[in-house]
Amino acid sequence: MPPGHPDSRLAERLHKAALDRRAAFVELTSDLALLESPGDHAELQQPVFDRLSRALERTGMSCRRYPAGQTGGILLAAPADRTRGTPFQVLLGHADTVWPTGTLVDMPVILDGDSLRGPGTFDMKGGLAMAAVALEVLGAVGARPAVTPVLLVNSDEEMDSAASRDTIRRVARRADRVLVLEPGQGPDGRLKSGRPGTALYHVTVNGRAAHAGLAPHEGRSAILAMADLVRDVSALHDPGRGILVNVGTVHGGTRRNVIPAECRFTVDVRTATRPDAERLDARLRDLSSPRDGISVSVEGAIERPPFEGTIFPHRYLLDRALELASLHGADPGHGYAGGASDGNFTAEVAPTVDGLGAVGAGAHAAHEHVAVDLTVRRIAWLAHLLLEPALRPESTPTP
Repeated sequence: MPPGHPDSRLAERLHKAALDRRAAFVELTSDLALLESPGDHAELQQPVFDRLSRALERTGMSCRRYPAGQTGGILLAAPADRTRGTPFQVLLGHADTVWPTGTLVDMPVILDGDSLRGPGTFDMKGGLAMAAVALEVLGAVGARPAVTPVLLVNSDEEMDSAASRDTIRRVARRADRVLVLEPGQGPDGRLKSGRPGTALYHVTVNGRAAHAGLAPHEGRSAILAMADLVRDVSALHDPGRGILVNVGTVHGGTRRNVIPAECRFTVDVRTATRPDAERLDARLRDLSSPRDGISVSVEGAIERPPFEGTIFPHRYLLDRALELASLHGADPGHGYAGGASDGNFTAEVAPTVDGLGAVGAGAHAAHEHVAVDLTVRRIAWLAHLLLEPALRPESTPTP
């Protein structure tokens, strides 16, 4: 695209506005990271929502909070002067982290050159700060998105979003598109164009107890039957096609001299495609044992569907995001990510692009950090993406 092209000129203006707010991004990310917010402490999510709301309200957003089970709830922000009846797009993020309270003692928030270090900086307080600063950038250049930006932040993503997933789906179903603020992948911040679906199953095997020495013939060992089943289930593991099956826990038996009457085990399943997820779900629900006197029961389900970001309708949005990235001097590319996100839920119902958050490394690790300069460039890119026209004319009005 030639330098004088309108998109190129806009990119330059957005980039300058983002650079002018580098210190504001560092400050907001630091403030959010200093507010420890493990997902299993509902009350600790509120200070994060408070600080983020103050930043968003300065950009003209109106913030509301909604309860979600026993979690810290959901923050929903939309322009206070939004025009009713216009389509909207969702910026999706989460306030909770995996870090327990007290982590800051040994892992303080520090700006070390270009690296902003600390728990939650990369996953994903930096992504939340990016959203707020990107909205500031749009205001600074006088650009108003034709598709209204709405920020949805939950507080239980690190705990599988059990309490918020229905709300996420409901909002996304009405949206024109969803931009997921999970961190980018690798040193270039690759977009995440594929994520595994996840499922968890609890298998209970019942037999018959008996004395192991006096009457072993009267017993029916649940552990022996369980061993057969673990072998069969593990044989479903097929990493070549993106199927990962892991028997993670096993519990059974009471005493060394008792034929075990019950055994339980859990199965974690990750799949790259929806057909495989459904096929394995049916297979695991139908587990049985050929052994006489043994019964098997299975509880569980698909928790997150696979995110297949390179197929319709997600591919167009992915390609357009990468096209805009080139205007901002970036060539992040895209790739498959091993973990799931809330984008797995939105992709069922709306065009979704994932991994638009911070550049850095160390999610869930002691070296967690944000690469500030690359992330600030990414803020300009995110702001540019927010200015894209509607993808879906049928999308419904702003919530």
